[in-house]
Amino acid sequence: MKDFLRLYDFSRSQLEAILDLADQLKADRQAGREHPLLKGQSLGMIFAKSSTRTRVSFEVGMYQLGGEALFLSSNDIQLGRGETIADTARVMSRYLDGIMIRTFSHSDVVELARYASIPVINGLTDLHHPCQVMADLQTIREEKGHLEGLKLAYVGDGNNMANSLLEGCAVCGVNIHVATPFNYKPDPQVLEDARQAAKLNGSAVIWSESADEAIADADVIYTDTWVSMGQESEKQERIRVFRDYQVNRERMKLARPDAIFLHCLPAYRGYEVSEEIFEGPQSRVFDEAENRLHAQKAIMVSLMNPEYALFE
Repeated sequence: MKDFLRLYDFSRSQLEAILDLADQLKADRQAGREHPLLKGQSLGMIFAKSSTRTRVSFEVGMYQLGGEALFLSSNDIQLGRGETIADTARVMSRYLDGIMIRTFSHSDVVELARYASIPVINGLTDLHHPCQVMADLQTIREEKGHLEGLKLAYVGDGNNMANSLLEGCAVCGVNIHVATPFNYKPDPQVLEDARQAAKLNGSAVIWSESADEAIADADVIYTDTWVSMGQESEKQERIRVFRDYQVNRERMKLARPDAIFLHCLPAYRGYEVSEEIFEGPQSRVFDEAENRLHAQKAIMVSLMNPEYALFE
Protein backbone atom coordinates (compact mmCIF):
# COMPACT_ATOMS: atom_id res chain seq x y z
CA MET A 1 0.00 0.00 0.00
CA LYS A 2 1.56 3.26 -1.16
CA ASP A 3 -1.27 5.80 -0.78
CA PHE A 4 -3.17 7.62 1.99
CA LEU A 5 -6.75 7.90 0.75
CA ARG A 6 -9.02 6.90 3.66
CA LEU A 7 -8.43 5.71 7.21
CA TYR A 8 -10.38 2.48 6.82
CA ASP A 9 -7.52 1.24 4.62
CA PHE A 10 -5.18 1.00 7.60
CA SER A 11 -4.78 -1.06 10.74
CA ARG A 12 -4.71 0.33 14.25
CA SER A 13 -0.98 -0.34 14.56
CA GLN A 14 -0.28 1.54 11.32
CA LEU A 15 -2.23 4.62 12.36
CA GLU A 16 -0.63 4.56 15.81
CA ALA A 17 2.82 4.36 14.17
CA ILE A 18 2.04 7.51 12.18
CA LEU A 19 0.88 9.26 15.36
CA ASP A 20 4.06 8.20 17.17
CA LEU A 21 6.13 9.62 14.32
CA ALA A 22 4.08 12.83 14.34
CA ASP A 23 4.80 13.22 18.07
CA GLN A 24 8.51 12.67 17.43
CA LEU A 25 8.66 15.19 14.59
CA LYS A 26 6.77 17.74 16.67
CA ALA A 27 9.18 17.28 19.59
CA ASP A 28 12.14 17.60 17.23
CA ARG A 29 10.77 20.83 15.81
CA GLN A 30 10.12 22.30 19.24
CA ALA A 31 13.65 21.37 20.33
CA GLY A 32 15.19 22.92 17.23
CA ARG A 33 16.36 19.56 15.85
CA GLU A 34 16.30 19.38 12.07
CA HIS A 35 14.88 16.27 10.44
CA PRO A 36 15.50 16.40 6.65
CA LEU A 37 13.88 13.00 6.11
CA LEU A 38 12.65 13.93 2.62
CA LYS A 39 15.76 15.82 1.47
CA GLY A 40 15.77 16.35 -2.26
CA GLN A 41 12.21 15.12 -2.75
CA SER A 42 9.32 17.01 -4.35
CA LEU A 43 5.60 16.96 -3.57
CA GLY A 44 3.07 18.08 -6.16
CA MET A 45 0.03 19.70 -4.51
CA ILE A 46 -3.09 19.71 -6.71
CA PHE A 47 -5.79 22.10 -5.50
CA ALA A 48 -9.21 22.01 -7.12
CA LYS A 49 -10.54 23.32 -3.76
CA SER A 50 -8.81 26.23 -2.06
CA SER A 51 -7.56 25.95 1.52
CA THR A 52 -5.60 27.84 4.15
CA ARG A 53 -4.44 25.05 6.45
CA THR A 54 -3.91 22.35 3.83
CA ARG A 55 -1.67 24.43 1.59
CA VAL A 56 0.37 26.05 4.35
CA SER A 57 0.84 22.88 6.40
CA PHE A 58 1.91 20.68 3.48
CA GLU A 59 4.16 23.35 1.96
CA VAL A 60 5.86 24.21 5.25
CA GLY A 61 5.99 20.53 6.17
CA MET A 62 7.90 19.61 3.04
CA TYR A 63 10.30 22.51 3.63
CA GLN A 64 10.97 21.36 7.20
CA LEU A 65 11.57 17.82 5.93
CA GLY A 66 14.21 19.06 3.49
CA GLY A 67 12.09 18.78 0.35
CA GLU A 68 10.01 21.15 -1.72
CA ALA A 69 6.33 21.50 -2.53
CA LEU A 70 4.88 22.62 -5.84
CA PHE A 71 1.46 24.32 -5.74
CA LEU A 72 -0.74 23.40 -8.70
CA SER A 73 -4.15 25.01 -9.01
CA SER A 74 -6.78 24.02 -11.55
CA ASN A 75 -5.47 26.83 -13.75
CA ASP A 76 -1.91 25.50 -13.67
CA ILE A 77 -2.42 22.00 -15.04
CA GLN A 78 -4.42 20.30 -17.81
CA LEU A 79 -6.29 17.95 -15.44
CA GLY A 80 -10.00 18.38 -16.11
CA ARG A 81 -9.35 20.44 -19.26
CA GLY A 82 -8.85 17.62 -21.71
CA GLU A 83 -6.07 15.52 -20.17
CA THR A 84 -7.25 12.40 -18.39
CA ILE A 85 -6.56 11.67 -14.74
CA ALA A 86 -4.68 8.54 -15.78
CA ASP A 87 -2.34 10.47 -18.09
CA THR A 88 -1.79 13.19 -15.48
CA ALA A 89 -0.91 10.57 -12.87
CA ARG A 90 1.63 8.87 -15.11
CA VAL A 91 3.28 12.12 -16.19
CA MET A 92 3.54 13.50 -12.66
CA SER A 93 4.99 10.19 -11.48
CA ARG A 94 7.98 10.87 -13.78
CA TYR A 95 8.66 14.27 -12.18
CA LEU A 96 7.67 14.04 -8.53
CA ASP A 97 8.11 11.85 -5.44
CA GLY A 98 4.57 12.28 -4.14
CA ILE A 99 1.22 13.92 -4.89
CA MET A 100 -1.23 15.58 -2.51
CA ILE A 101 -4.63 16.37 -3.99
CA ARG A 102 -7.52 18.40 -2.57
CA THR A 103 -10.58 18.11 -4.77
CA PHE A 104 -14.30 17.33 -4.94
CA SER A 105 -14.82 13.78 -6.18
CA HIS A 106 -13.26 10.96 -4.17
CA SER A 107 -13.34 8.73 -7.23
CA ASP A 108 -10.92 11.13 -8.96
CA VAL A 109 -8.42 10.63 -6.14
CA VAL A 110 -8.81 6.86 -6.32
CA GLU A 111 -8.19 6.94 -10.07
CA LEU A 112 -5.16 9.20 -9.64
CA ALA A 113 -3.68 6.77 -7.12
CA ARG A 114 -4.44 3.80 -9.37
CA TYR A 115 -2.35 5.15 -12.22
CA ALA A 116 0.37 6.95 -10.25
CA SER A 117 3.53 5.03 -9.40
CA ILE A 118 4.27 7.44 -6.54
CA PRO A 119 2.32 7.96 -3.28
CA VAL A 120 -0.95 9.91 -3.45
CA ILE A 121 -2.26 11.66 -0.33
CA ASN A 122 -5.90 12.69 -0.03
CA GLY A 123 -5.86 16.30 1.19
CA LEU A 124 -9.68 16.37 1.15
CA THR A 125 -12.57 15.15 -0.98
CA ASP A 126 -16.30 15.49 -0.56
CA LEU A 127 -16.28 12.00 0.98
CA HIS A 128 -13.18 11.90 3.19
CA HIS A 129 -10.74 14.16 5.08
CA PRO A 130 -8.21 11.69 6.55
CA CYS A 131 -5.30 14.09 7.12
CA GLN A 132 -7.44 16.29 9.36
CA VAL A 133 -8.51 13.32 11.46
CA MET A 134 -4.90 12.24 11.99
CA ALA A 135 -4.26 15.71 13.44
CA ASP A 136 -7.41 15.34 15.55
CA LEU A 137 -6.29 11.99 16.95
CA GLN A 138 -2.85 13.40 17.71
CA THR A 139 -4.45 16.29 19.60
CA ILE A 140 -6.76 14.01 21.58
CA ARG A 141 -3.89 11.70 22.51
CA GLU A 142 -1.77 14.64 23.63
CA GLU A 143 -4.57 15.90 25.83
CA LYS A 144 -5.86 12.59 27.24
CA GLY A 145 -2.72 10.46 27.13
CA HIS A 146 -4.47 7.68 25.18
CA LEU A 147 -7.21 7.01 22.65
CA GLU A 148 -8.68 3.63 23.53
CA GLY A 149 -11.98 3.78 25.38
CA LEU A 150 -12.58 7.51 25.00
CA LYS A 151 -15.89 8.83 23.68
CA LEU A 152 -15.99 11.37 20.85
CA ALA A 153 -19.24 13.13 19.99
CA TYR A 154 -19.59 14.61 16.53
CA VAL A 155 -22.55 16.97 16.12
CA GLY A 156 -23.79 18.56 12.91
CA ASP A 157 -23.55 17.66 9.23
CA GLY A 158 -22.73 14.07 8.23
CA ASN A 159 -20.06 15.29 5.83
CA ASN A 160 -16.48 14.27 4.97
CA MET A 161 -15.35 15.12 8.50
CA ALA A 162 -17.99 12.87 10.03
CA ASN A 163 -17.01 10.09 7.62
CA SER A 164 -13.30 10.22 8.39
CA LEU A 165 -13.87 10.62 12.12
CA LEU A 166 -16.03 7.49 12.05
CA GLU A 167 -13.24 5.53 10.39
CA GLY A 168 -10.36 6.95 12.43
CA CYS A 169 -12.11 6.52 15.77
CA ALA A 170 -13.32 3.01 14.96
CA VAL A 171 -9.84 1.85 13.92
CA CYS A 172 -8.11 3.44 16.92
CA GLY A 173 -10.51 2.13 19.57
CA VAL A 174 -12.34 5.41 20.24
CA ASN A 175 -16.09 5.20 20.81
CA ILE A 176 -17.86 7.62 18.48
CA HIS A 177 -21.44 8.91 18.54
CA VAL A 178 -22.43 10.95 15.49
CA ALA A 179 -25.55 13.10 15.75
CA THR A 180 -27.04 14.59 12.59
CA PRO A 181 -30.49 15.37 11.19
CA PHE A 182 -32.01 12.31 9.53
CA ASN A 183 -31.49 13.55 5.97
CA TYR A 184 -27.87 14.53 6.64
CA LYS A 185 -26.44 11.21 7.83
CA PRO A 186 -22.87 10.14 7.14
CA ASP A 187 -22.25 8.04 4.04
CA PRO A 188 -24.00 4.67 4.63
CA GLN A 189 -21.09 2.58 3.33
CA VAL A 190 -18.64 4.50 5.52
CA LEU A 191 -20.94 3.97 8.50
CA GLU A 192 -21.05 0.22 7.84
CA ASP A 193 -17.26 0.04 7.32
CA ALA A 194 -16.72 1.92 10.58
CA ARG A 195 -18.95 -0.51 12.43
CA GLN A 196 -16.93 -3.43 11.08
CA ALA A 197 -13.66 -1.73 12.10
CA ALA A 198 -15.10 -1.03 15.55
CA LYS A 199 -15.82 -4.72 16.07
CA LEU A 200 -12.16 -5.50 15.42
CA ASN A 201 -10.86 -2.76 17.70
CA GLY A 202 -13.23 -2.91 20.66
CA SER A 203 -14.95 0.42 20.04
CA ALA A 204 -18.54 1.47 19.44
CA VAL A 205 -20.07 3.37 16.52
CA ILE A 206 -23.45 5.05 17.05
CA TRP A 207 -25.54 7.35 14.88
CA SER A 208 -28.60 9.20 16.16
CA GLU A 209 -30.48 12.44 15.61
CA SER A 210 -29.93 13.58 19.22
CA ALA A 211 -27.08 16.00 19.88
CA ASP A 212 -27.68 15.72 23.63
CA GLU A 213 -27.39 11.92 23.54
CA ALA A 214 -24.15 12.14 21.60
CA ILE A 215 -22.52 14.69 23.90
CA ALA A 216 -23.59 13.01 27.17
CA ASP A 217 -20.44 11.90 29.04
CA ALA A 218 -18.24 12.56 25.98
CA ASP A 219 -14.51 13.19 26.35
CA VAL A 220 -14.28 15.08 23.05
CA ILE A 221 -16.93 17.20 21.34
CA TYR A 222 -16.43 17.92 17.65
CA THR A 223 -18.34 19.96 15.10
CA ASP A 224 -17.84 21.42 11.64
CA THR A 225 -19.36 24.11 9.46
CA TRP A 226 -22.96 23.57 8.41
CA VAL A 227 -22.28 24.97 4.92
CA SER A 228 -19.26 23.44 3.20
CA MET A 229 -17.59 24.72 0.03
CA GLY A 230 -19.93 24.25 -2.90
CA GLN A 231 -23.08 24.31 -0.75
CA GLU A 232 -23.55 28.07 -0.59
CA SER A 233 -26.90 27.90 -2.38
CA GLU A 234 -28.21 25.71 0.48
CA LYS A 235 -27.10 28.08 3.23
CA GLN A 236 -30.46 29.29 4.54
CA GLU A 237 -32.01 25.82 4.48
CA ARG A 238 -29.00 24.32 6.25
CA ILE A 239 -29.08 26.97 8.96
CA ARG A 240 -32.75 26.14 9.55
CA VAL A 241 -32.12 22.36 9.66
CA PHE A 242 -29.03 22.50 11.87
CA ARG A 243 -29.99 25.28 14.29
CA ASP A 244 -30.66 22.76 17.08
CA TYR A 245 -27.19 21.21 16.67
CA GLN A 246 -25.09 24.10 17.95
CA VAL A 247 -22.34 23.32 20.47
CA ASN A 248 -22.81 25.83 23.27
CA ARG A 249 -22.42 26.20 27.03
CA GLU A 250 -25.54 24.20 27.91
CA ARG A 251 -24.56 21.37 25.59
CA MET A 252 -21.00 21.23 26.94
CA LYS A 253 -22.38 20.76 30.45
CA LEU A 254 -23.61 17.33 29.32
CA ALA A 255 -20.08 16.17 28.56
CA ARG A 256 -17.45 15.05 31.04
CA PRO A 257 -16.00 17.92 33.13
CA ASP A 258 -12.60 17.58 31.46
CA ALA A 259 -14.01 17.30 27.91
CA ILE A 260 -12.29 19.20 25.12
CA PHE A 261 -13.79 20.91 22.08
CA LEU A 262 -12.42 20.45 18.56
CA HIS A 263 -13.25 22.03 15.18
CA CYS A 264 -11.43 21.48 11.89
CA LEU A 265 -11.88 25.15 10.81
CA PRO A 266 -12.93 27.45 9.35
CA ALA A 267 -15.45 28.08 12.14
CA TYR A 268 -18.53 30.28 12.06
CA ARG A 269 -19.24 31.49 15.59
CA GLY A 270 -22.89 31.73 16.41
CA TYR A 271 -23.79 28.92 14.03
CA GLU A 272 -22.25 25.48 14.68
CA VAL A 273 -20.47 26.70 17.83
CA SER A 274 -20.96 29.59 20.23
CA GLU A 275 -18.21 32.16 20.71
CA GLU A 276 -17.78 31.28 24.39
CA ILE A 277 -17.05 27.62 23.63
CA PHE A 278 -14.79 28.29 20.64
CA GLU A 279 -12.68 30.76 22.64
CA GLY A 280 -13.18 29.06 26.01
CA PRO A 281 -10.86 26.99 28.22
CA GLN A 282 -12.06 23.65 26.82
CA SER A 283 -11.21 24.55 23.24
CA ARG A 284 -8.13 22.93 21.67
CA VAL A 285 -8.89 24.19 18.19
CA PHE A 286 -5.56 25.89 17.54
CA ASP A 287 -3.50 23.02 18.99
CA GLU A 288 -5.47 20.85 16.57
CA ALA A 289 -4.74 23.21 13.67
CA GLU A 290 -1.01 23.15 14.47
CA ASN A 291 -1.03 19.38 14.49
CA ARG A 292 -2.05 19.34 10.83
CA LEU A 293 1.60 20.22 10.18
CA HIS A 294 3.06 17.45 12.33
CA ALA A 295 0.59 14.71 11.39
CA GLN A 296 0.96 15.39 7.68
CA LYS A 297 4.73 15.40 7.93
CA ALA A 298 4.48 11.95 9.51
CA ILE A 299 2.19 10.77 6.71
CA MET A 300 4.58 12.02 4.03
CA VAL A 301 7.62 10.46 5.68
CA SER A 302 5.79 7.15 6.13
CA LEU A 303 4.93 7.06 2.43
CA MET A 304 8.00 8.66 0.85
CA ASN A 305 10.97 7.55 2.98
CA PRO A 306 11.67 3.79 2.64
CA GLU A 307 13.30 3.65 6.07
CA TYR A 308 9.98 4.63 7.65
CA ALA A 309 7.75 2.54 5.40
CA LEU A 310 4.74 1.36 7.39
CA PHE A 311 2.53 0.08 4.63
CA GLU A 312 4.41 -2.72 2.88
